[in-house]
Amino acid sequence: MKKLTMASLALCMASLMGCSSSDDEEELVLPEIVNQFEPQTVWQESLGDGVEHYFSRLTPTAHDDRIFAAERKGRVAAYNVESGDQLWEIDTRQDTSIWPWADDDSAKLSGGILQAYGKIYIGSEHGEVIALDRETGELVWRKSVPGEALSSPSAGDGLVYVNLGSGKLLALHPDTGEERWSYEQEVPALTLRGLSSPTSANGGVLIGEESGKLSVLIAESGFTAWSTDVALAEGASEFERLVDVDTKPVVSGAYVYTIAYNGKLAAIDVRNGNVVWDREYSSYRDLAIELNTIYLVDSDGVLYALDKDSGTERWSQAGLRGWYLTAPAVAGNYVVVGDQEGNLHWLDKQTGDLVSRQEFDSSGFFVEPIIVDDKLIVYTRDGEISAIKIP
Repeated sequence: MKKLTMASLALCMASLMGCSSSDDEEELVLPEIVNQFEPQTVWQESLGDGVEHYFSRLTPTAHDDRIFAAERKGRVAAYNVESGDQLWEIDTRQDTSIWPWADDDSAKLSGGILQAYGKIYIGSEHGEVIALDRETGELVWRKSVPGEALSSPSAGDGLVYVNLGSGKLLALHPDTGEERWSYEQEVPALTLRGLSSPTSANGGVLIGEESGKLSVLIAESGFTAWSTDVALAEGASEFERLVDVDTKPVVSGAYVYTIAYNGKLAAIDVRNGNVVWDREYSSYRDLAIELNTIYLVDSDGVLYALDKDSGTERWSQAGLRGWYLTAPAVAGNYVVVGDQEGNLHWLDKQTGDLVSRQEFDSSGFFVEPIIVDDKLIVYTRDGEISAIKIP
C-alpha cells in the first residue's frame, strides 16, 4: 500500500499531463482586498519546531481554560487560554534504540489531539498511541499499535478509537490502552496520505474508509451496522481511482455528512445508511457545519457554503484556489481558513466575500483554526500558537 501526499499527487498529475512552458505559467497571486477590520492577536507562543514540512495533523484542542498543543518531535504542552502562559510541558520521546531505522530522535507525533476522560491522546507514525494526564502532562500509558496513527483519535461510549494507516480501527480502554476490539478495512494499493478521524454517536462509531465507503460500527462490539459508498473507483489510472474518505464524519440530527476525494458530498441517514442527497464535490479536508449551513474547501482550494438540508449551493469563493488551504472554521460572523504561505483569510459567512487577511511570519498553516470562547486559535507549521480575538 502506498500513501500519497497531496504535493506528490500534484507532481504526479503534472507529469502525466505534461508541463507548460515557463512563458505560459501564471504566478499564483492572492486577490487584492481592503481589510474591513484588523484582527487583534491577544497572545502568541511557540512550541519547538512545530510539524515543519511533514504530514502531521496535530490540531490543538481545548478544555475549560486550557489549550493543548503538540509538535512533531515529541513536545506536548498546555497553555492558559486567556494569557498564553504555559502550564506544563512534557517530552514524549523515548530511547530510539527501539526504532533501529530511525534517523533522529523524533517521536513523529502525527495524529491528534484528543482530550477526553481526563487525558490527552496523541498518535504517532512510529505506531504508538500516547495518553497523558490532562492536568499535569504526566505519561499515563503508551501502546504500540499495528500502523501509523495519522488522524486524531476519537472518544465515546467509554472507549478511545484510533484509525491506522494499516487499515485497522482499534477501540482502546481509555485508562490502560487495552484493546477491546478491532475492525479491518479494505485498503486500495494507492491512497492519499491521510485518514478519517472516527466519530462517536448514538452507540455507533462512524468512519470514512480509503475505499470510498462510510461505515458505522457498533461501539460495544465493533461489528458493522451498515456501510455506504460515498465514491466509486473509476478511471484507467491509480490516480484517477483515488476515492479516499479522509474527512471526519459530522453527525447533525438524523443525518451524517461526509465527503470523498474524487467523489461526492453526501448526507446519509445515520440509522440505515440510505443516501438522502449527494452533490459532486471532492475534498480531503474536514467539513464545518453551523446551524443549517455546510462549509467546505474542495480539493482545488475553492470554498463553498451549502444548505444542509438540500445540498443547494449558497455561495462559492474561488479567489484562494491553489493556495493549499486548511479546513474551514466558523468564527462568529466569519469563515476562517489558513494557507500554505501563512496567510489567515476571513470570509463573510453569509456571502463568501473576502473581508480581511492577516499575514503571519511563518512557514504556513497545515491544520485548521479552532474556536475557544471568543478567540480563534491558530497553529503554524513552525510551532507558533496564536490567540486572535474574534471580531
